Amino acid sequence: MQTLHEIVPLREWLQAHRLAGRRIALVPTMGNLHEGHLALVDRARQLADVVVATLFVNPLQFGADEDFGQYPRTLDSDREQLTAHGCDLLFAPAVETLYPRGLETQTRVHVPDVSEGLCGGSRIGHFDGVATVVSLLFHLVQPDIACFGEKDFQQLAVIRKLVADLHFPIEIVGVPIVRAADGLALSSRNGYLTPEQRALAPVLQQTLAHCRDALTRGQLPSAALGEASQALQEAGFRIDYLELRSRDLSPFEPDRDTQAQLLAAAYLGSTRLIDNLAITLPPSRFRR
Repeated sequence: MQTLHEIVPLREWLQAHRLAGRRIALVPTMGNLHEGHLALVDRARQLADVVVATLFVNPLQFGADEDFGQYPRTLDSDREQLTAHGCDLLFAPAVETLYPRGLETQTRVHVPDVSEGLCGGSRIGHFDGVATVVSLLFHLVQPDIACFGEKDFQQLAVIRKLVADLHFPIEIVGVPIVRAADGLALSSRNGYLTPEQRALAPVLQQTLAHCRDALTRGQLPSAALGEASQALQEAGFRIDYLELRSRDLSPFEPDRDTQAQLLAAAYLGSTRLIDNLAITLPPSRFRR
């Protein structure tokens, strides 16, 4: 695997493969890789001839009080793991390389509607930062395929809309959540948890699963969500949101939707955890 940091060598490297007719897959990351990231690389390896991973801790998607300065940077370890999983190229630019004229005047991409509420409601400007850097990476790499994890379900929806609206000729592939043995969705931020918090963290997924089961048995969403919210608070979580949405993230309509998504974000101490579960409901299960 090669590692590049500048744009011109990246374009030259890619052009040779493109001229040879090879199919290129992109896996954007912020580094500090875990098995969830590596599942994206493995999926990309299955779908393409050439796999490009990017490692960039993007300042535009962090709020002023968030953890940009503390976010783990583990380039050497990340490079070893990517090599072991068959990645062909790692592009790891500096902030100044992608944003040479600074952040304040940087052109930004806004994806309306689907970016509102949920994580977009509590992390103002976050998805503008995501959409901007992903647009840049799509422009620089020009992949045929890009792989993103379903743990960040709203992010995946934002990127799908971005690609559709801006006519990027890229297939977006969602890869299922990778979980620890106790059910916790893998995340780079899990490393912030204390041992006591880490032992408690799987309760988030367990509570979502109980809520899903209650919904499929016919419990009203308001009641099922209320019970789940109470359970999380009693366990020690501070809830950011807990919502049932249709699969496209529009408001859930009981008389219309049989495919839904249960989404949650909650804090343990200062660590914010997110998770989601898909739900398939029988037609007309709920009545207004």
